[in-house]
Amino acid sequence: MTKPFDLALPVAADDVDWLDDASARVDVSRFAAGLAMMHPDAVAAEEPLEIRIGGVSLAILMRTPGHDRELALGFLRTEHVVADLADLTSIRHCTIARDPESVGNVLQVRLREGVEVDLDRLRRNLVANASCGICGKATISGALRMAPPVHDLLRLKAEQVLPLAGKLRRAQRVFDRTGGLHAAGLFSEDGRLLVAREDIGRHNAVDKVIGWAMGEGHLPLTGHLLVVSGRISCEIVQKALVARIPVLVALSAPSSLAVRLAEQAGMTLIAFLRGDAFNVYSGRERVVP
Repeated sequence: MTKPFDLALPVAADDVDWLDDASARVDVSRFAAGLAMMHPDAVAAEEPLEIRIGGVSLAILMRTPGHDRELALGFLRTEHVVADLADLTSIRHCTIARDPESVGNVLQVRLREGVEVDLDRLRRNLVANASCGICGKATISGALRMAPPVHDLLRLKAEQVLPLAGKLRRAQRVFDRTGGLHAAGLFSEDGRLLVAREDIGRHNAVDKVIGWAMGEGHLPLTGHLLVVSGRISCEIVQKALVARIPVLVALSAPSSLAVRLAEQAGMTLIAFLRGDAFNVYSGRERVVP
C-alpha cells in the first residue's frame, strides 16, 4: 500500500531526538550503606499529548514524548476513528500554542475530504472504555463487532518463542536509562524484531508499534507476533485484534478478560515468558512443542 501523505509528515525533532526527550534529569538523595549522597538521576518523561481533528480536541493521552505521530496513527486506527492511511491527509505538531508548555504536545490531524467522524460518539466510547462500569460480555461483543476473529495459519515452535523476551529487552534504550518504561515489539514469523517502541503506558507502546506498521503500509499484520514487556489487559488484546495480529506475547500476566477475548477472537495468548518457559492461555494449536 502506498503512503499518500509522506510529504505532509516531515521528520520532526521529537522523532530524531526522541531518546533525549523520553527521559528527564532530576536530583535525588541516595541512601546506601548508612550514607546519604545527592546525585543526578534519569526518570522516564511523561507529558500529555492532545490529538485534534480539524481543530477539535478528540483525546488527551499521557505518554512519553517521541514517535508521537505513530502513537496518533495507532490510536486512531485501534479506536476505529480511521480505517486506512488514505483517510488522512496530514498529521502535524502544532508549533504555536498559548501555553509554552503545550508546544510539541499537540497534534493536528486532517482527514481526507468526505471522511466523516462523529466526535461526540468517539468521546463517549473513549470514556466508556476507560471506565469500570461495563461488563466483560459487553466489552468482548463490542470488540468482536468492530473486528472479527482472526483466522491465521501461523504456527510456531516453542523454541521460536523463547528468545523474544531477550530481543525486546535489548531494544529498550530508554529503559536502560530510566528503568521506568514499558515496551512493545513487532516480530516476524521467523523471530526478527521489526520495530520496538517504548512508553510510560503499555497501550501507548502498542499503539506506536501499530502506528508504525500503518505508516509503512504493513497492515493487516497477519503472520506477526506482538511482544509486550508487562502484563496484558483486554485493551491490548483488542488493539492487536484490530491490527489482525494472531499471536500476543507478554513477559508478565494476562487478565481474565484478556484471556476471554483472545479465546473468542481466535488469537494465541502467551504470557509469563521467562527463561526457558512460558504459559499459553489461548490458541494453543499455534504453538508446537
